[in-house]
Amino acid sequence: MAPIIAVRNLSKTYASGLAALKQVDLDIEPGEIFALLGPNGAGKTTLIGVICGIVRPTSGTVIADGHDIQANARAARSAIGLVPQELSTDMFETVWATVSFSRGLFGKPANPGYVEKVLRDLALWDKRDAKIMTLSGGMKRRVLIAKALSHEPRILFLDEPTAGVDVELRRDMWRLIKELRSTGVTIILTTHYIEEAEQMADRIGVIRKGEIILVEDKAVLMKKLGKKQLTVTLREPLTDVPSALASYDLALEGGGRQLVYNFPSDAERSVAPLLRELSNLGIEFRDLQTRQSSLEDIFVSLVSPTGSAKRGAES
Repeated sequence: MAPIIAVRNLSKTYASGLAALKQVDLDIEPGEIFALLGPNGAGKTTLIGVICGIVRPTSGTVIADGHDIQANARAARSAIGLVPQELSTDMFETVWATVSFSRGLFGKPANPGYVEKVLRDLALWDKRDAKIMTLSGGMKRRVLIAKALSHEPRILFLDEPTAGVDVELRRDMWRLIKELRSTGVTIILTTHYIEEAEQMADRIGVIRKGEIILVEDKAVLMKKLGKKQLTVTLREPLTDVPSALASYDLALEGGGRQLVYNFPSDAERSVAPLLRELSNLGIEFRDLQTRQSSLEDIFVSLVSPTGSAKRGAES
């Protein structure tokens, strides 16, 4: 199946000389939820802006839903809905009017039934006659999503969609995004909430300094780069790690009362031999605790200056 978005050799350098994007290649598959992660200034919003036809690239091509975003901008843009970071909309309009008007901007005929469905799905129906200026920040965010969905796009970009909303609204939006995906909408989101990507995404992309440094299925990424940590609480403290255990990645913590063992998430079989070695050495323990790396741990390691995780993913 052809990708619904195909980015090839995409670069963007601003007049100031800032290279915001550097030869980016990226494919987005139809019907997936793709999370684009990166620190502030990494190029996330610029990449979205180029794909949505808002920012003109310096070089490269983007095909969206079969249309070149430069040669056939109108057709490409009609396939895309965009929820920007900024809460920018006509504050003096009603919810109903602004969503209906947005639909018309894309040349879609009036469809009150569809607009009603969007507003109901977003828990905005009771606010349909309210002026946007009277709404809370979370409700304004929902209006932006309603506007982005008004013309029935096949692709939906969500740039920090849950920024500034409370936990309850955030989880409501997660539910809505999953429901949209079930109808065939392809969703690309940027987020600072790593939990958001971990909960929702099918694939993860990481951008750093304008370059895509990794694209991977979430489950594969967690397995490939994730680590587990075993903490063994000892009955009696040690002054150092016994030389017989040198083959294990062990650290002595807690005043010598804890042995901490870091190992790849797919190497659990190494735990049993370690415990046998401890028993053979007469080292008794009274508790075991395990912890697995989260996506946040992996993300931090990927965007760190050393780039060690990146090299590990490529090996």
